[in-house]
Amino acid sequence: QVQLVESGGGLVQAGGSLRLSCAASGSIVSINSAGWYRQAPGKQRELVARITSGVSTNYADSAKGRFTISRDNAKNTVYLQMNSLKPEDTAVYCCNADVTTTWGLLRGYWGQGTQVTVSS
Repeated sequence: QVQLVESGGGLVQAGGSLRLSCAASGSIVSINSAGWYRQAPGKQRELVARITSGVSTNYADSAKGRFTISRDNAKNTVYLQMNSLKPEDTAVYCCNADVTTTWGLLRGYWGQGTQVTVSS
């Protein structure tokens, strides 16, 4: 089994910052690519940022210049640093990772999500 556990969400005022973490555990050899997605009430889930097994990253236009995705391979953890938060960033943020498992497969996993609420 592989688990992805997000943390770091919460309530913050507009202009503030949060750092989300996504820790992978269980039958994992390594994280390949990984990304953060978000879903606001009444809206479809959307990609926020993604990072490859190397250092390549891509961001949604809404996240460019404010959010930074990074990873710590030794900890099997992916981060999302969010600065200059806006009320429209309010959503449940979920981590997705393509993981190489100990049984030799590459599989995608989702975390349960963490709530981010930005007050105006």
